[in-house]
Amino acid sequence: MSDIPKKILILFAHPSQSRSEVNSPLFEASKTIDNVTTVDLYSEYPTFRINIDIEQQRLRDHDVIVFMFPLYWYSTPAILKEWQDLVLEYGFAYGSNGTALHGKSFLCSLTAGGSEKAYRSEGYNHFTIRELLQPLEQTADLTGMQFLAPFALFGSRTAVEEKRIHAHVDDWKEVLVALRDNKMDLVLASELSKLNHDLPRLIKDYS
Repeated sequence: MSDIPKKILILFAHPSQSRSEVNSPLFEASKTIDNVTTVDLYSEYPTFRINIDIEQQRLRDHDVIVFMFPLYWYSTPAILKEWQDLVLEYGFAYGSNGTALHGKSFLCSLTAGGSEKAYRSEGYNHFTIRELLQPLEQTADLTGMQFLAPFALFGSRTAVEEKRIHAHVDDWKEVLVALRDNKMDLVLASELSKLNHDLPRLIKDYS
């Protein structure tokens, strides 16, 4: 395994942070990890005037790209879609000369208000989280990135009362450190339905 730590970019999108009980703690915890760059998109671009040059350079400078967001209507909050539409340009992210993202890893850290059983073929929402993220998985494939399973928390509306936040944040920090230190089994991570199903199997000590 490589001894060179990876650089991780977290693009955080939450349009109502004052009401965020899970994503905001995750985002704040991410700031404590070395080699992690955190960007609050709604704070940085309150009028949605995204600086394409800055965002493309951020992508060039990092090895792992993370979208962190609450699942809104089975998709990302609006600013992440705007970011994709503007930043992932032809000739940069795809096309014969668009190779800037080749070899990088991409994953989503997300929360869903419904229970995990609601995100099944026989459940209320009819599809798994991974299936609902297929447009992003295909985006990763088109741009030459390795798509990793999402890091997901279900039942986010009751997570505080059920005291599930602390363990979830700790698991996320463990994921970030493993990705940074090249101790994540990326092949297995790309095959799972979600990353936090089996962290002990995913994270290896290669020293």
